[in-house]
Amino acid sequence: MDPLQRLHDLAPVNKAVSLWDEFKSFALKGNIVDLAVAVMLGAAFNRVVDSLVKNGLTPLISAITGQGGDWPSWRAHLGTFLGDVFSFMLVAFILFVFIVKFLGMLIKAKKEDPKLTKEQELLSEIRDLLKTKALTSAEESKAG
Repeated sequence: MDPLQRLHDLAPVNKAVSLWDEFKSFALKGNIVDLAVAVMLGAAFNRVVDSLVKNGLTPLISAITGQGGDWPSWRAHLGTFLGDVFSFMLVAFILFVFIVKFLGMLIKAKKEDPKLTKEQELLSEIRDLLKTKALTSAEESKAG
C-alpha cells in the first residue's frame, strides 16, 4: 500500500479535531471549572490574609509593645493591605465575569442549538399537522 494513502487513511486532522472536542467537553465540565476558580480565589485570598498579618497585625502589635513603628509607617502598611484587598476583589470580579457570563453564554448557546435528525424533523411536522387538525375539528364541532 502507498505510504501517502496510509497517511491519508489515518485522518490526522479528524483525530486532532476529535481530541480538541474531547478536551473542551472535559475542561468545561462544572467540576473542573469550579476547582480552577477555587484554586485561583484561594491563592488570591491567601495573599490578603498574608498581607493582613504582615501589614496589619504585625505593625499593630509592634506599636502596642513599643518596639517601633510610628503612625506614618503604619499608614503605609495599611495602604499596602488595602491594595491587596482591592487586588483580590479585582481577581474575584474578573473570574465572575469570565466564568458566569462568558462560559455561561457558551454553554447556553451549546444547549440551545440541538440539531434534529431527519426522523425527528418529520415526526415534529406530523405532530404539528395533527395539532392543527385537532384544533380545526374541535372548532367545527363547536360551530356545528
